Amino acid sequence: MPATPAWPPKSAPRLFVENELGEGCDLALEGARAHYLGKVMRVSEGDTVILCDDVTGEWAARVGQVDKRRVEVTVVERLRPREEVPDLWLCPALLKKDRFDLVLEKATELGVSAIHPVVTRRCVADKLNPERARTIVTEAAEQCARTALPTLADPVKLDALLAAWPTDRALFFADEEGGSAAASQFAAHEGPAAILTGPEGGFDDAERGKIRALPQAVPITLGPRILRGETAAQAAVAVWMAAAGDWGTDQ
Repeated sequence: MPATPAWPPKSAPRLFVENELGEGCDLALEGARAHYLGKVMRVSEGDTVILCDDVTGEWAARVGQVDKRRVEVTVVERLRPREEVPDLWLCPALLKKDRFDLVLEKATELGVSAIHPVVTRRCVADKLNPERARTIVTEAAEQCARTALPTLADPVKLDALLAAWPTDRALFFADEEGGSAAASQFAAHEGPAAILTGPEGGFDDAERGKIRALPQAVPITLGPRILRGETAAQAAVAVWMAAAGDWGTDQ
């Protein structure tokens, strides 16, 4: 007798939606979502899709009618509640578009709770397309099976970031001039935290002085080599997740 197929299938497409989900609710997915399901994934009536609402968690839904611009689904059951992610912000200096896209994507996959882009004197960019950035973050969360989207803030200048810094949140400053070993500092820390990484040209001396003057700032080093901005951001978050985040928990 053949084995009963797993439900929902692991290959089911995953999407975030704006609607708060609940058992039995009906949704009409339109626009880019309908195109993705109908034209790219070629779902048909009776297929399963996985939906997340960034509020209640992850749900399995059955596909109903499929049209060119509309896919109707009915929510069947909740698979997982919205996950708890480590209280870690990433504060990366803006980079060239393709490189910053990578930072957004990988920070989401690695599990940060919030991304706060920063504008410094040596940044080659000072603006961020919010719609494009949100799309990158959402698609990354769908790909890696996150059920909680990271908060994505508008870019702010470094001075404004430091002036408004929360008193209860440590700011680990990836300083190419040197600091304490990142892994040991992360492992010893408890409580809210953030990581600040610089642009292609690094921080200038005045900026470095202002950051180090912040009582919550902890200068760290990411090793003996000078890393690109996108590499530093990914490396720092990866070390944090291994030392103090959720990589050490049983899944």
